[in-house]
Amino acid sequence: MSSKHHIEEIMLKLESLQQEFREDVQKVDDPREQALLETSAEVLGGLHNAFNDFKNKNEAAWRTAETKVETRKPDVQGQVGPEKATKLTHG
Repeated sequence: MSSKHHIEEIMLKLESLQQEFREDVQKVDDPREQALLETSAEVLGGLHNAFNDFKNKNEAAWRTAETKVETRKPDVQGQVGPEKATKLTHG
């Protein structure tokens, strides 16, 4: 199974469980349990977003050093700063 396919399957499971928790909020009477279910659904939504960002490399932490340099805007002289160039040669 490819990494992308695996990530997509995890995202589907997170969505399903999030929906289930949101539906369960209406099925229980205890306000604390309702809050727990809704909070859990929100956490799952955050995890889903994190997996989506990883899949699409939307966050700098998920990009390789080469991608980070390519996506940086040049400075005034039209050059990428030395700290980024160092990362390419050392990691």
